[in-house]
Amino acid sequence: MDRLTRRAVNRATLARQLLLERAPRTAVDTVEHLVGMQAQAPFPPYYGLWTRLVDFRPAELADALVDRQVVRIVLMRGTVHLVSAADACFLRPLVQPIMDRDLGTNALHARHLVGLDLPKVAEAARRILAERPHTAKELGAVLAELWPDREPNALAHVARGVLPLVQVPPRAVWGRSGQTAYHTAEHWLDRPLDAAPDPARLVVRYLAAFGPASVADVQTWSGLTRLREVADTLDLRVFTSEDGRELLDLPDAPRPDEDTPAPVRFLPEFDNILLSYADRGRMMSDEHRKRLFGVKNGVFPGTFLVDGQLRGSWRLTKQRKSIVLAITPWARTTKKDLAALTREGGRLLEFAAPEAETRDVQVLDG
Repeated sequence: MDRLTRRAVNRATLARQLLLERAPRTAVDTVEHLVGMQAQAPFPPYYGLWTRLVDFRPAELADALVDRQVVRIVLMRGTVHLVSAADACFLRPLVQPIMDRDLGTNALHARHLVGLDLPKVAEAARRILAERPHTAKELGAVLAELWPDREPNALAHVARGVLPLVQVPPRAVWGRSGQTAYHTAEHWLDRPLDAAPDPARLVVRYLAAFGPASVADVQTWSGLTRLREVADTLDLRVFTSEDGRELLDLPDAPRPDEDTPAPVRFLPEFDNILLSYADRGRMMSDEHRKRLFGVKNGVFPGTFLVDGQLRGSWRLTKQRKSIVLAITPWARTTKKDLAALTREGGRLLEFAAPEAETRDVQVLDG
């Protein structure tokens, strides 16, 4: 069994994630290659595409949202993802077990759902949403007219858990704002969900974007269980990690030499490359893992990579016609790496605010 060093695993991951060099791909193609981008906040995917693609412009993704080529929908791990229309129909039925578990255990809503006919509530919600998109508050209020003894927010949560609800524009359209309003995926996309989606395809897609990886990694990313039996049906290469774990991969997937240079890269909040592994050692030290996952309220900051490793956070502050990028290293950083971060940070500022009269990169103490 071949052995992969941690650095070799890191370089393979960066290659799959288009972080070794920017790719000449379209936004929709990239979103599909990545099997979606985590998107509970509206604009991080724009920055995630900027850091991966050659000459990416926000209007490309904004237009794809308006044209219904991509959608925002709850999927892996029960979190909102930006995915292609085809992947919304493929992935949403696969992750229904996650939604079912949440309906029975959700700390805010589960107690309000005891004894409730969930399919009946969902069907009522489907009829209501067929008329027009509704916010969760609006949907809950209408459903509460039918179930006046139930909590409106909990009724809206039933709809979210049973139905494939997408968040419709102008939410998440660059340069615009809008409340989170929902439609069913079937109505919005004018196509049915996949009747029998193949979980083996899910594993293959994950490995193409995140591999080499263990079964535990796939399950952490997806939120699904019992994927070992699925992986065992596939023709995969098997490697051993430095610490003796089994890593699976597609036979012909790229695995660059471990000495391949990795440029500095700015990642958006909640980037999936940091969240999609049971063992996160390929991307960060244990100290930095604790710092990242110890943030208040589970709100992850924008982060940056140096030599392929998580090394700090970043934040943008806009004031009228000026914008500031504050970079906070979490470890000692060389002058060479700081210079590279400053140059890349300047490009980030040009992307984020091309109209700004002044742009400044500041390095703060970590």
